[in-house]
Amino acid sequence: MRIELEKRAGQSAFFSLVSPVLALVLTLIAGGIMFALLGKSPTEALYTFFVEPLLDPWSLDQIAVKAGPLILMGVGLCVAYRSNNWNIGAEGQFTIGAITGSILPILYPDFQNASVLPLMMVMGAIGGAAFAAIPAFLKSRMNTSEILTSLMLVYISQLFLDWLVRGPWRDPGGMNFPVSRDYSPSAVLQPLYSSGSMHMEFVIAIVVALIVWFMMNFTLKGFEVTVLGESERAGRFAGFSSRRMIWFSMLLSGGLAGLAGICEVSGSIGHLQPSISPGYGFTAIIVAFLGRLNPLGAIAAGLVLALTYVSGEAAQLAIGVSDKITRVLQGVLLFFVLSCDTLIRYKIRIVWSSLSAKVKGDA
Repeated sequence: MRIELEKRAGQSAFFSLVSPVLALVLTLIAGGIMFALLGKSPTEALYTFFVEPLLDPWSLDQIAVKAGPLILMGVGLCVAYRSNNWNIGAEGQFTIGAITGSILPILYPDFQNASVLPLMMVMGAIGGAAFAAIPAFLKSRMNTSEILTSLMLVYISQLFLDWLVRGPWRDPGGMNFPVSRDYSPSAVLQPLYSSGSMHMEFVIAIVVALIVWFMMNFTLKGFEVTVLGESERAGRFAGFSSRRMIWFSMLLSGGLAGLAGICEVSGSIGHLQPSISPGYGFTAIIVAFLGRLNPLGAIAAGLVLALTYVSGEAAQLAIGVSDKITRVLQGVLLFFVLSCDTLIRYKIRIVWSSLSAKVKGDA
């Protein structure tokens, strides 16, 4: 007996639409079982994770703060994955974007005017795109797997950041702590309202998602992304270059990750430190798939994944569970998203075969 996946003749439009919802429901069921095994009340735990934060204004504000980088990176990854270029290194591009965007406030702290923040955003995006250019070059020139190269570069970027804040960029007045100098007020993304923490990153993320959605649906470049992602051979017949698409998709996703990085440190942290992300770059992969590789879907998916971060922090005190539960739930969600998508495209077929039949067939 063996189990095979047989491609379906056509995909159900209905199940394609409800697949993310089904994945969320299955995640809730699996989460309830997990909490029960931990000796917690499944009802109370799930309420704490997925309902209670939505009833608190402060939690809603924090959800928007955490959704900003997730949406920005998720939108970029939607384009990359739809073009069949698998950028797994958004976390590293996020880190490099934070570093390059911080050059002005750290090395030139006296440079303070209205142009500082826009320049930081541009430099952050360029840094992230430049870092993504490494796996793009290796794939386009040497056919190297961008999955491996982009992933390995994540650890290089994190070690580089750690070296900077412990060495040449360490704040001389920071009492020997591994942090850079604090950014000047002109280099900080200020909250949109006085009683909250939400800043312009969330607004930027929504605007970028709308722009990319328009590009994907109403421009030739979006059509090129779709065609090359579905069939590279068909794209060549249409006159599209798969090599140029590698560069376009990787630079776009890397640039948005770099923009998210500098927005995060400028708006939420105010300086560089060894750890600037709880894993946003990897969570953005879930955002892209949960959003059906659609920029508008990435907005909703980013808010859902941001909810898990906020609720995970609150659950440590409310029900006494580890913060690692958040990662577990995110991983379970990704598993069910991919499983549902697989079953939409393929059907399971069980093949029964005896050894004698196989021998007879070979004869």
